[in-house]
Amino acid sequence: MPSSTVQLAELLAKECQINTKQAESAIQLLDDDNTVPFIARYRKHLTQSLDDNQLRLLESKLSYFRELSTRKTSILKAIESQGKLTESLKKEIESIQDKVSLEHCYAPFKSVRVSKSKLATDAGLTRLAEQLWASPKQSLEQIAARYINVKHGFTNNEEVLEGALAIAVDNITQDIKLLGLLKQHLFEQAMFTSTVVKSKINEAIKFKDYFEFSARLNRLPAHRVLAMLRGKSEGFLRLKIDADPFQKDKKSYSYCQTLIAKHLNVYLSKEDQTSWHRKVIDTAWRTKLLVSLEKQFLVQLKEQADAEAIEQFANNLSALLMASPAGEKVTLGLDPGFRSGCKLAVVDKTGKLLDTATIYPHQPQLQTEQAKQMVNKFITQYKVELIAIGNGTASRESEQFIADILKSFGHDIQAISVSEAGASVYSASQLAADEFPQLDVTLRGAVSIARRLQDPLSELVKIEAKAIGVGLYQHDVQQKLLASRLQAVVEDCVNKVGVDLNTASHCVLTHVAGLNATIANNIVEYRELNGRFNSRDALKKVPRLGAKAFQQAVGFLTVTGGDNCLDETILHPEQYATAKALATFNRKTLKEVVLASDTIELTLPASNGQHAVSGETLQQQYQDVMTILKMSRRDPRDQFKTAQFDQSIHKISDLEVDQLLQGVVTNVANFGAFIDLGVHQDGLVHISMLSDRFVDDPHKIVKVGQIVNVKIVSVDVERKRIALTMKAIQQPA
Repeated sequence: MPSSTVQLAELLAKECQINTKQAESAIQLLDDDNTVPFIARYRKHLTQSLDDNQLRLLESKLSYFRELSTRKTSILKAIESQGKLTESLKKEIESIQDKVSLEHCYAPFKSVRVSKSKLATDAGLTRLAEQLWASPKQSLEQIAARYINVKHGFTNNEEVLEGALAIAVDNITQDIKLLGLLKQHLFEQAMFTSTVVKSKINEAIKFKDYFEFSARLNRLPAHRVLAMLRGKSEGFLRLKIDADPFQKDKKSYSYCQTLIAKHLNVYLSKEDQTSWHRKVIDTAWRTKLLVSLEKQFLVQLKEQADAEAIEQFANNLSALLMASPAGEKVTLGLDPGFRSGCKLAVVDKTGKLLDTATIYPHQPQLQTEQAKQMVNKFITQYKVELIAIGNGTASRESEQFIADILKSFGHDIQAISVSEAGASVYSASQLAADEFPQLDVTLRGAVSIARRLQDPLSELVKIEAKAIGVGLYQHDVQQKLLASRLQAVVEDCVNKVGVDLNTASHCVLTHVAGLNATIANNIVEYRELNGRFNSRDALKKVPRLGAKAFQQAVGFLTVTGGDNCLDETILHPEQYATAKALATFNRKTLKEVVLASDTIELTLPASNGQHAVSGETLQQQYQDVMTILKMSRRDPRDQFKTAQFDQSIHKISDLEVDQLLQGVVTNVANFGAFIDLGVHQDGLVHISMLSDRFVDDPHKIVKVGQIVNVKIVSVDVERKRIALTMKAIQQPA
């Protein structure tokens, strides 16, 4: 492995908290076009069992550092072409490990306009700047007179001294080591402040928390950074960095100027307020360095906040996609509404649409009796087993309406509140139009609500991940990074659950490791033309599905009731020979081993330390096959459960302090969790109220979709804020 790659592996190992060998193997596998799901499941022996989360982090860091390396090369060439690249400067640039700092260091060298420093240099004032710095106490006027250069625009002593000052200031601002010292000091000591624009105070009420706000730079949580940056972009807030927060007189000498003087081996006497050294340092700090560092920190804070917010969105999305499926049950979907009515859609056990209708049980029409008869007809005619009710407008009224029907007609059916997030996006999409060309857009939403209760993952992959809305400030973060991370989450979830090759939709197949939209479409078309797949091997006949795509995808695609019972498992075909040897050694048929993999104990053959071609020992291969066989018939998602909302509560004004309620987690942020209590306004369990013990990350306690018991701490009806606690409260099993 080239030394540069070794260094990269060492850097990635440190960043991802893994060992160098793991990083080297992962880099090699990724560079060979292996997907993260494939590596995580089928190349664990090479990476020493790195999981998909570790591999995703390494993959993103790998891309980041390679882009950084390319940018460094470009910057070094640019500075060298200016004749300013010294060996020490080269080393400093090569040691930088983040893009923001790199661009900040390059900034003084890439000015597109002709600076005063450049004009002064062209006029021959560099020597003057050096003389004044070396002997700052000599007569400035006397020495400056020798350098007057009318041709270059320096016609008097004042202009000459300003030119020399510009050169001296530029020399300081281009000192990368000094910039690092100042940056570290500010990060540890400076305060980030926000103040309201006085003329817009009435319009800025939503940013009230930041009208007079300050916090240490190194202690700013992501949600506050993003909120303040939004306030700034909308013209309501002013943001700045206070370099000397404990200094009463803000006009006096900054401690950062002392740091600059110390770095330059200069002593600044308190009595001497007019020396050349003091003037240069003061000008460099106040007009260049402070401004530049403030901009850099704003960019860096935004970058860090984006990364944190995107990761929170990813965690929430993963929990939502991996929510428990109700399973193959005939389901009635109800999309609630008042004036426009409630939309009904019945789907069969496989999600196939059976019937639709629109009813008007609520105000203003109040056609309650007709609506009851229609719902009862659907339940009876199609033998409905579950009812899914969207949690949007009129949801609680619709829940009560359905409860009355079930009681009146004696139906023993469970009605469940389902998140509507993204349902309208799907309804208006081309995908929905292609699937239901004759169906009204509003009715498509009811179909989606019913299907997402049956199998959340299969339905939610049809919606652009960003539209599902389980993140905070998702429109403020870098959209390209957000889209990439969320796409990775969808891919990982789809591959964890696995896909039935004969029933999977085009949308689901698109997210299988190694496949893309074209190949997914070709699989569906091949299935429609030739009938069901009877083996995984038949995939090789699908157009455009080459050997690499087959290798990456096949382990995540199962064939039930086909020619080979191993195709029903999540074993990879490259493991079939080991599985057969294991069955033979235990005097079992393959079918016996597959069907009873959860209950029988198999003996592993002795391998005598032999190694297979893959690099694994035979013992490792046998053990991996055993482990995967035991996983094969288990859905990794939790058992299906539902929350029991208090039926006496319909709106926020119904809530009372100290009331105990059950709810569902709808969103998790770094400051706490939002809980749906069934009142159209989520309550917040602050991070300090999540547990009796200290919590540093809410995701360690709760996840989206989790059913929790909470107690009301306070209710602000006017601001629509509900404070909750989970402390000292028994949680559902």
